[in-house]
Amino acid sequence: MARGSAECLPFRSWDNVMSRNPKRIVVVEDEPEIEELIRFRLEREGYEVHTSGAGDHALRLIPRVMPDLIVLDLMLPDVDGLEVCRRLRADRTTRSIPIVMLTARSEESDIVVGLELGADDYLTKPFSPRILVARIRAVLRRREDRGSEPGAVLRQHDLVLHPGRHEVRRGDAILPLTPTEFRILQTLMARPGWVFRREQIADEIHDGDVAVTERSIDVHIVSLRKKLGASGDLIETVRGVGYRFRE
Repeated sequence: MARGSAECLPFRSWDNVMSRNPKRIVVVEDEPEIEELIRFRLEREGYEVHTSGAGDHALRLIPRVMPDLIVLDLMLPDVDGLEVCRRLRADRTTRSIPIVMLTARSEESDIVVGLELGADDYLTKPFSPRILVARIRAVLRRREDRGSEPGAVLRQHDLVLHPGRHEVRRGDAILPLTPTEFRILQTLMARPGWVFRREQIADEIHDGDVAVTERSIDVHIVSLRKKLGASGDLIETVRGVGYRFRE
């Protein structure tokens, strides 16, 4: 059952103040208390929010609203969240809309399937509304940045990656990375917080000259973390899924 949308509260986040048209988000969640919590927090941040409590209704609502992002619970009546995600990605009009999944902590297999179906990020229940807002901002920002200059210098925490120089610095020190390690780090740093499966990393860094297998990615990550020293823990393992660079 849909619970409609509500007017935005006076307070707005800086991201949406900078635009005359606030970002539009569809929240698909069948638990009224959680839906109300998410809707209140997002509207407070200046987002335009539409809600749905069932998968079948969400599949009708989303093409009509065409949101900038979807927050999708996996446990839904009639059509579950994974099937909703699958159908959205199969539809040419909705396949590019970012999706942030909400899932129970024990559903690790569903997380893997959801990411394979094309979800952009996930959050486990119970979750912090602040973290959810941060993840939504990060996903929206990454989508906007996809068209940016691929050779741009990346600066994250105490690391600076310069594609033109093929150089990574930590403070004043230049790190002795192999070409494969450099490309892995570049892939992760370009999208902090984004979860990459091993096969995705292999596809991203494959250049036709060096064979990179999914199993070898783990070996490269271990070596890369050692070379990053105290910054090695910035590369986080998402158990059963893959890797991400800490936001």
